[in-house]
Amino acid sequence: MKTKNTYFTPFLLLLVCGIFITACKNRSGVSPKTGVAYNDPYNGGLQINRKVKEGPGPGLIVIEGGTFVMGGSLNEDLTYAHDNLKRRVTVASFYMDETEVSNADWLEYLHWLNQNFPEDKELYYNALPDTLVWRQQLSYNEPYVDLYLRHPAYQDYPVVGVTWEQANDYCIWRTDRVNEHILREKGALVDYRELAESQSSPEDPFNTDIYLNGQYRGEGIDGERMPKDNRPGAEDGARRPVRMEDGVLKQPYRLPTEAEWEYAALGLVGNTEYGNIESSKVYPWNGLGVRSGKRRTQGLMMANFKPTSGDNMGVAGYLNDGGDITVSVTSYLPNDYGLYNMAGNVNEWVRDVYRQLSYEDFEDFNPFRGNVYMDKQYEDAEGTLAKDKYGRPIRVPAKAPRKQTWEELQASVSDSANVTFDNDVRGYADETNDELYGVTTLVNDKSRVYKGGSWNDRAYWLNPATRRFMQQDESNAMIGFRCAMTLVGSPEVNTKTKPSFPANRKRGQANKKVLGIF
Repeated sequence: MKTKNTYFTPFLLLLVCGIFITACKNRSGVSPKTGVAYNDPYNGGLQINRKVKEGPGPGLIVIEGGTFVMGGSLNEDLTYAHDNLKRRVTVASFYMDETEVSNADWLEYLHWLNQNFPEDKELYYNALPDTLVWRQQLSYNEPYVDLYLRHPAYQDYPVVGVTWEQANDYCIWRTDRVNEHILREKGALVDYRELAESQSSPEDPFNTDIYLNGQYRGEGIDGERMPKDNRPGAEDGARRPVRMEDGVLKQPYRLPTEAEWEYAALGLVGNTEYGNIESSKVYPWNGLGVRSGKRRTQGLMMANFKPTSGDNMGVAGYLNDGGDITVSVTSYLPNDYGLYNMAGNVNEWVRDVYRQLSYEDFEDFNPFRGNVYMDKQYEDAEGTLAKDKYGRPIRVPAKAPRKQTWEELQASVSDSANVTFDNDVRGYADETNDELYGVTTLVNDKSRVYKGGSWNDRAYWLNPATRRFMQQDESNAMIGFRCAMTLVGSPEVNTKTKPSFPANRKRGQANKKVLGIF
């Protein structure tokens, strides 16, 4: 009997452990409120995915958010603009491009447009940077007009001559190209060019919103790596399209807000310990100067800028910053977030509309000025999205500040439409007088903020808190941009050295009872 018990006890323990492990695995597949199993074709097939691991899109790195004093790094307002007074705000975690968008990146964009819309010369022309920004009446910059964008020697240099509007168009294009590539890699999408050969009308290029609305005919339902389609009426073995709930597609690329940009440029995460900021910064690096203080790199310039009038790069044989105009987007050392050239090289567009007194109106969480509320337009009552000639959804001004009732939606009217709701709040409480623009002011709702300093700016503008503005349809040789992306889910990124609470065991016991395990 002792021998039997000796063998029986471990077997019983293994059995109990197996049941326990199975129960734990099934917890994510069962509703904690009803006990009904998820992902079960026999009870409706509701599919819930809790195994998604969120990550940045190509080219992006994660920026863990937090609180900081916006405008706090600027101790002397040399321009007497008083347009960035100190106030404490909180920025949510987000993603940002490691580098500025380069000439090679822009040429990829132009190449795609030319390939997919070869007959639309206007589209391609409007996407071209203005290379004439290099021209100066009393300077011989003509070689840059012809060579800067396309010559291989400049391919990793930041693209310039790009307006705020062009930068936004690039973000939209990049979103669709990244999501299209993800779907193709997963076998969820077939090539629309192949479909066009067998269809009477050519398929529009991939668009994320159109795909998620079920209007893209290139859905690959036979990809082996895609989930089975458990919807009623689906064919056996059919694979369903990807949905937003799957967490496969990436959030839209966009320009960073001014608060996000300033927060990321400062990189105070490197000066923080246990929630306390040990020391402040004037630039994206530590110290009060613009030269490296480290032993091996002592005296080297930390950014590309113009130290003084007539000195763009220093003396031959030992150049100060190694750049007469711009330099490669990966030059110098990254800041504590891993971002390159957050000071110098080129200024960078941000999303915000410029107002001198924005700091008085900003919300203290994710501050931003420039909201224009838009909705996608539907072309019929079936929920089909209306598309423009490039296959993108048409957006129209939002009609209400809230979810409309079913009756309002069907009638396409709202109680607040054109009465109390203004979809365009770029100016917020400020009124734009077109008669005064260009006479007593240069600020209107098309004035956009740019930050960071450039190869042609003095060190003062390298401070992340400084801000300037230009019209959104204008460009110059000193302004480029980088993209950002909203981070979804938990804002915590750096958790390895942070203490945390143990898992809630009571909830686990409750789930076991629902499953009938014990």
